[in-house]
Amino acid sequence: MRMMKTQRVVSISLFAFALHASVNGQCAAGGARAEEAALPLVKVVATGGTIAHLPTHYISGADLVAAIPDVKKYARLDVEEFSRVGSASITIAEWMRLARRINQILESEKEVRGVVVTHGSNTLAETGYFLSLTVKSRKPVVLTAAQRLHNSLSADGPRNFLDAVRTAIAEEAVGKGVLLVTNDEINAAREVTKTMSYRVNTYSSRDLGDLGFVDEDRVTFYRAPLRRHTVDSEFDLSGLQSLPRVDIIYVAADMDGALVEAAVKAGSQGLVLAGFPTGSPAPGMQKALKEAAEKGLPLVMTNRGGEGRITEIREGQGYQFIGGDNLSPEKARILLMLALTRTKDLGELRRIFREY
Repeated sequence: MRMMKTQRVVSISLFAFALHASVNGQCAAGGARAEEAALPLVKVVATGGTIAHLPTHYISGADLVAAIPDVKKYARLDVEEFSRVGSASITIAEWMRLARRINQILESEKEVRGVVVTHGSNTLAETGYFLSLTVKSRKPVVLTAAQRLHNSLSADGPRNFLDAVRTAIAEEAVGKGVLLVTNDEINAAREVTKTMSYRVNTYSSRDLGDLGFVDEDRVTFYRAPLRRHTVDSEFDLSGLQSLPRVDIIYVAADMDGALVEAAVKAGSQGLVLAGFPTGSPAPGMQKALKEAAEKGLPLVMTNRGGEGRITEIREGQGYQFIGGDNLSPEKARILLMLALTRTKDLGELRRIFREY
């Protein structure tokens, strides 16, 4: 009889312990779910690139995110597969589709705090600038990339992605336009350029410098872009199926006008010159440039050197350039393509290049 009582006491104790553990487990799980639900929501739009590249194939955006568990401490992620290609394969049509999709996300999914775009490195700065002129939201849109393959030694992609998410949820990032985050640095899409082939510190805003940094304790901004972007941009993709063709002509010693003539023949509606660092073409190009200007093609002068501002007017050449300011040739091309959807007036085009 005493043994039976002992067995009942033990059974009751074990049941109570199991019930207590179950309740505590449910409470812990419920608490964890509540904490997760309280985190800000970030939309991840994956396009491929080295950040998602294994030696033999590209992984999905979902697989990329799954490999970076630390991000769950900061945000909830909703991953969308936009494409899975190297950035050299990104087209203007895909820029337009990407901008429209991001606008749709930010307009319809009100809970989304910001958007992170994973992208290949070669055209990352161009994609970013296009988005900065065509996305219509003050919410952060942050692009990131990698220089090293996803599973390589000291891969930089996971840290860059985590930093991009942290920037996308930072209150200080609101209203600063489209940003590019790599190597712990925050750059404005208008200003940043890929400057080296493979090193992780490749992205630089050169003479203008970083906007801020992503450190272990917080995201810090020290300045903001002043040129027009996002909600202040006048460019609208509504109803556009394509953009006018604009070609870039690189200037070097003793060049003639053959490339200019070829671009005009190919249907260019505007030309961007990557001119000598002082902002001029080779003398042998002058005749072809004058003929192009007489046909109504706007000519934008930029600087092949990579730093410094190009002034607006060069006299004594029989035609006038539009000064590309400090835009790189490839970004001046993007701005001119969009500007030509609104005007062909030389004065208005000059205004646009001053304001953007």
